[in-house]
Amino acid sequence: MQNRYACAPEHVQGMDTSELRERFLIEDLFQTGAVTLVYSHQDRVIIGGAVPVDVPLPLPVPAELRAQSFCDRRELGIVNVGQDAIVTVDGTDYTIQAKGCLYVGRGAGEITFAAPGRFYLFSAPAHTSYPTVLVQPGEGDQRHLGEAATSNVRTLNRYIHPDGIASAQISMGVTELAEGSMWNTMPAHTHDRRMEAYLYFHVADDARVVHLMGQPEETRHLIVADEQAVISPSWSIHSGVGTRAYSFVWAMAGENQDFDDMDHRTITQLR
Repeated sequence: MQNRYACAPEHVQGMDTSELRERFLIEDLFQTGAVTLVYSHQDRVIIGGAVPVDVPLPLPVPAELRAQSFCDRRELGIVNVGQDAIVTVDGTDYTIQAKGCLYVGRGAGEITFAAPGRFYLFSAPAHTSYPTVLVQPGEGDQRHLGEAATSNVRTLNRYIHPDGIASAQISMGVTELAEGSMWNTMPAHTHDRRMEAYLYFHVADDARVVHLMGQPEETRHLIVADEQAVISPSWSIHSGVGTRAYSFVWAMAGENQDFDDMDHRTITQLR
């Protein structure tokens, strides 16, 4: 399991491109025939990717967790960014459709992933247990946002949230941009109460997303390709624009789960 330490805003100001990418961008999350895990000290989340091929892949239990099973003290959100496929939790099979989500609560034991899925994982510490729940695309809370004039027509699917799948602290969903739209959110915002991670997917081979990060008055950027993830600290803005339409999984963990708890920063405030 890779380890990513938290960074203070003043540290980021002196970083060059390579260090920014090393600290905040996960470039190799999806590796064929393997489960890849990255431990971030931003709210102690674990970000992962699982790409099974011939036989189901078990979710490993890294030694750093000092646990018998991955979910001994954790909860887990799983989004399938590949084809419809099965995740098995303690002997029960859950077929997750493409862009569907499975929540696995604290206390779950063996978890395995089957082909042809490509599974994105987001885990956070949990103080209590909630049931394992599957939600398919279109079954969550949908919000239709944006307008063509600002190039950000998008559909936001909230899966794990206080009025949907219950969790200890994870909030998670999928946003899809309409053809011809490129901005995932603008104005940008921060939320000091929780961190966020973005997984960009369905990004064309010849396209990229310019992910804006950093303090509003001291911004930085990352150039992001398909199936790469960004770790976003609570003090950082997170906004992006692509060269073509794309989709992304957003996931948050921290002090609260209030989706609208944001501190917006207009484009005229950014530097």
